[in-house]
Amino acid sequence: MAKRTAVIDIGSNSVRMIIMEKTSRFAFHLLHEVKSRVRISENAYQNGGELQEEPIQRAISALRDFMQIAHSYDARKILCVATSAVRDANNKKSFLSRVRKELGLNIKVISGEREAYLGGIACANLLPLKDAMTLDIGGGSTEYACTQDAKVLSSDSLDLGTVRLKELFFDKNDIKGAKAYIDSVLEGLKAGNQEDIIGVGGTFRALAQIIMKKKAHPLDKLHGFTFNAEDMVALGEKIINAKDTAALKALGVKKERYDVIKPGTLILLRIIKKVGAKRLISSGVGLREGLYLSDLLRHNKDVFPENFNPSLTYLLDQHSHNAAQRNLRVKLTKRLFMLLHQELALDPTLEKSLLIAAKLAKVGAAHNFYHYQQHSHYLALSALEYGYTHQEIALISMLLLYQLGKSPKKSYIAEYQVLLPSIDTIKKLSYLLALSDALLTDHPSKIDFELRVENSTLVVVPNKRLAYLAKESVLALGDDTIKVAFAL
Repeated sequence: MAKRTAVIDIGSNSVRMIIMEKTSRFAFHLLHEVKSRVRISENAYQNGGELQEEPIQRAISALRDFMQIAHSYDARKILCVATSAVRDANNKKSFLSRVRKELGLNIKVISGEREAYLGGIACANLLPLKDAMTLDIGGGSTEYACTQDAKVLSSDSLDLGTVRLKELFFDKNDIKGAKAYIDSVLEGLKAGNQEDIIGVGGTFRALAQIIMKKKAHPLDKLHGFTFNAEDMVALGEKIINAKDTAALKALGVKKERYDVIKPGTLILLRIIKKVGAKRLISSGVGLREGLYLSDLLRHNKDVFPENFNPSLTYLLDQHSHNAAQRNLRVKLTKRLFMLLHQELALDPTLEKSLLIAAKLAKVGAAHNFYHYQQHSHYLALSALEYGYTHQEIALISMLLLYQLGKSPKKSYIAEYQVLLPSIDTIKKLSYLLALSDALLTDHPSKIDFELRVENSTLVVVPNKRLAYLAKESVLALGDDTIKVAFAL
């Protein structure tokens, strides 16, 4: 697979492109993202589904610039798909031929089911929730998929879209007709009852951003933001009943969404009610990432290997320069947690975050050795994008900040308090991280000592001798968390 790949999605409302870069077999990161609100479906639904000349020209102009951007990044592969508006257009062949002739770009028109599947595998692979219904409300259609154990069980497309409903109903102020139309289409929904909905696409993200801001959510990361369906219903009803754009602005709706937010919101609320959803999760990934993953994972049944995380591996690929010591630190940290979690009253589920912090402990040193823990903290907070909950990201980054064994600052912890365990728990976990690092201060080639717990004391038993630097470092940590003794 090409090291850099550009992925273009021609939707009814916007044309978007991402550029992904591989750092190892399955690890990657986002290099660039761009979109243009060309509204290619503008006036198409009023004209028998025929794409109009002005929107076509806007799309071609945007695609020409996208190609230039992709070439500037030396993207060796360009994947381009078109969805509902082009799929339904009577004149799609002439549009595709024109783009191929003028730009040398081959566009693949995908089915609604394929579009839903791609969004499904993106969410199943790149979000921590593996069993859910994914929902992408687009301009011309709405796609959904049902996932279980990170696999897509079913996927389908509905003729419900923001631009479609706007032109057919909302421009005529026929809200009653819009509701009746939505409900009639939803008779074909095959999802059954779904407690969890993963929201994909511009409409859902716009609404989730409003809720996230209202809740003063501490982590500035929309991907993975989780909230109650009741919050969405309350906001949605206010948006649908808003009298004018001033009222929409007051609710937090951005200007570019004024004309399509009401139809999109109405579709979402009717689906929430239909499937009985209780919890909503915002996804920062969708069709484009799914298309990329279908290429990346084409020999792996569209699923990452077990326990693999692309964001974690990307950080290690780019910023970790001593794999042998990293592996020893993780092994020792795991051993310490196993021995001490009951003694320290630590929930066993915390082991996962602690071990990830052990893997990432030194990545900040690649930027500047001094204060490397702050750099590691920031890298985890910003770049652990895929596959972790916001609670896990906050805890991992906080452990990295206090990995030298210092007590966490209450003022800083307070900023992320809603996502974190108690300060006492953070202190104990960070101490285990500091202890493993101290015991490996001399960078041994193997763990040449045994550990056991006796009378609430951790006893270190050297097989030959414990390095002078290691013993000195452990004693410097103090015994506020647990006593450490060295066997002779």
